[in-house]
Amino acid sequence: MPPVAERPSVGPLTILSEEETLFQDSIRRFARERLRPHVREMDQTGTFRPDLLDEMFELGLMGIEVPEQWHGQEGSFFQSILAIEEVAKVDPAASVIVDVQNTLVNNAIARWGTLEQKQHYLSQLATETVGAYALSEAQSGSDAFALTTRAIEIGDGYRLTGRKLWITNAQEAGIFLVFATVNPAAGYKGITCFLVERNTPGFAVGKKEDKLGIRASSTCELVLDDCHVPRTNVLGEVGKGYKVAIETLNEGRIGIGAQMVGLAQGALDHALRYAKERKQFGRSIADFQGVQFELAEMALRTEAARLMVYNAARLREAGRLFVRQAAMAKYFASQIAEEVASKAVEVFGGVGFTKDYPVEKLYRDAKIGRIYEGTSNMQRMTIAKALLEETHS
Repeated sequence: MPPVAERPSVGPLTILSEEETLFQDSIRRFARERLRPHVREMDQTGTFRPDLLDEMFELGLMGIEVPEQWHGQEGSFFQSILAIEEVAKVDPAASVIVDVQNTLVNNAIARWGTLEQKQHYLSQLATETVGAYALSEAQSGSDAFALTTRAIEIGDGYRLTGRKLWITNAQEAGIFLVFATVNPAAGYKGITCFLVERNTPGFAVGKKEDKLGIRASSTCELVLDDCHVPRTNVLGEVGKGYKVAIETLNEGRIGIGAQMVGLAQGALDHALRYAKERKQFGRSIADFQGVQFELAEMALRTEAARLMVYNAARLREAGRLFVRQAAMAKYFASQIAEEVASKAVEVFGGVGFTKDYPVEKLYRDAKIGRIYEGTSNMQRMTIAKALLEETHS
C-alpha cells in the first residue's frame, strides 16, 4: 500500500464542495420557507401555484445545467440531483417538476439540439417556460418504443397524429419533446424526436389525470391531430429518436432516485421529530427501543439509497459508464422510499393515517417511484443485462 501522501485524493460521496453546499442551502431555504406552507393545499387541489413556479425560475431551479449564455445557471448534473433531493424532502410533486425539466428536457436539447435549437429553446426553458417529455402512450408503457403516434413527412416538415398519455408537466408546459415514428415498419429505428410548441395548430393538452400521489404535478394526455412541425424542429437525427429517449431516461433514473431519497429523508425527519414530541406512558416514544430500532432502520436504508444515487450521479458527471448504477439507484431508492414512508406513518400511529399530518401524503407520493421512468421490473432487466455484458467482457 502506498504512503498516505501518495494516495489519490478521493472525497466521500456525501461531502460536498463549497459551491455544492451553498447551492444546496439555497434550495433548502426555498423549499422550507416558500414551498412548505402550500404543500397541503396544492395536494388537495391538484394544482401547482404559478407564483411558486415563477420563484423556481428566478432561483435558477429550472435551468441548472443550462449555460449562462442562454440564461441558465451553468451548474452541474450533480447539482440537479441535489436540487431534486432537497425539494422532495418537502414536496415530491414539486421535485418531479424540477426533475423532468433538468434531467430529461434540458439535457436532451443540450445534447442533441442544433445551436439554433439550443439558443431558442434552452433560453426559454431556463427563464420562463416549462418543458414536458412525451414518450408514453396507451399501448406503450414499459414497451416504450411500441409507438403508434405517426409523423408523416411533407414538403417543409412533418405532420404528427396520435395521442400521448401520462405526460408530466403537461398542464404548465410550453415546449414538448414528442416522440413519433416516421416508419412503423422500421420498428425502433423509425422513432424520431420532435420539438413541439404548445400553440402549434393541431396540438392540444387533453385530460388531466386524478392521481393517488404527487398530485400538484400535472399529468395529462396530449392530442396531436395533423400537427405540423417544421423540419428544423427535429431533435437529433430522423430515425434516431430511440437514442435520445434511452440516453436521457438513463440520466432521468438518477433524478427519480434523488426524488425518492428526498422523500424518504423527509418522512424520516417527520418521524424523528414526532417521536421526540409524542408522549406515551409518561415518556417520549423516542425512548422506547422498539421505536428506536424502526428509526435506525429507516435512517440506514435512506443513507444506503443516497449513496447509490450520489455514486450514479458522480459517475455520469465524470463521463464514466453509469447505466447499471442508475438503474440500481432508481430501483433501490424507490423501494426504500415506500418502506420508509410506511414506517413513518406507523411511528405517527393513528394520526399518521390522517391528512392532518404530512407523512400520509409522502406515503401516497412514494408509490409512483416504482412505476414511472421504468418500472422496477424494467430496472431489474437493465441491471441483469449490464451484469451479463460485463461478465462476458
